[in-house]
Amino acid sequence: MRRRSSCGSGRNPWAVRRLHARNSRWGPTHFRSDQSRGDAGRPCPADRQPPRPQRRRSAAAARAALVEAGLTVAEFEAPAGMSCTEAILAGTAGGDVDRVVVGGGDGTLNGAIPGLLQVGLPLGILPLGTANDLARSLGIPLDLEAAAQVIATEAARPIDLGEVNGHRYFNVASIGFSAELAKEMKAEAKRRWGKLGYAIAAFGLLRRARPFTATLIHDGQVKRIRTIQVSVGNGKHHGGGMTVAEDARPDDGVFDVYSLEVEHWWRLVALLPWLRSGTQGRWKDVRAFRTTALELRTRRPRAVNTDGELTTHTPAVFRLHPAALRVFAPPPAA
Repeated sequence: MRRRSSCGSGRNPWAVRRLHARNSRWGPTHFRSDQSRGDAGRPCPADRQPPRPQRRRSAAAARAALVEAGLTVAEFEAPAGMSCTEAILAGTAGGDVDRVVVGGGDGTLNGAIPGLLQVGLPLGILPLGTANDLARSLGIPLDLEAAAQVIATEAARPIDLGEVNGHRYFNVASIGFSAELAKEMKAEAKRRWGKLGYAIAAFGLLRRARPFTATLIHDGQVKRIRTIQVSVGNGKHHGGGMTVAEDARPDDGVFDVYSLEVEHWWRLVALLPWLRSGTQGRWKDVRAFRTTALELRTRRPRAVNTDGELTTHTPAVFRLHPAALRVFAPPPAA
């Protein structure tokens, strides 16, 4: 059996043996990219790591689940400061690895994209983050042992990637309320409060939310809008409980886009059940459509949130990459 690869940082004592695993609970996460370096050079900041004993416990549980599922795991320990892409390239350099497993949340998975594209190996996901939106979109169990069984037994499915200004993403890119929420939702709060932290931060931000003017350019159309948020979805779920569209899939070859064109913050509260179910497009003050390419412009630069991280700003040019990566996941529901 060929070996599976995993990575840790030089400050991580566990390094789930050559399975390229990064975990927001036990390894460096929340990779930031600056415009000059691009995603491939995103560092792994050490100041966001949890206590060392917690990392050891989570790493041991992850490794045990993978071994129990029948995977051969060989150790790789990345030096401190090595980017996720560099770690994946180094850990797979021996040529005896047939899959890359990443343990963590959506921001961690996003940071692995450039390295995964370079090595061309399928991805296994251990959903150990706060929201685990990609895992839920793909039907991957949130239980560690069950997720390891998926990696060991299911076929690798091709899925699409979104791209905005050169930054690729799995789930959703948003401008407006969601991006402002990402600014306020600090890493420590995410670790301490989990999904409750999202709710607390969102409530504090909600009453300050105001519409902004944006221009949408797609499919030969130019639309000037007033909106609180524009979301461009490649996957189905985002924001720890929100749904882009009820029938969205990360392998359907299209973006699902929605714009919340409400005038008052309390309308967002009324919209919440529809946002959770992905039926918000039925509201008259929500614009929803599908496309494969989009440009969004604003009067002043606004941050763009991709998979929970602020990675770029407007003007934002979106492109879709069909079947760009393979992921071990259950077959899509009929």
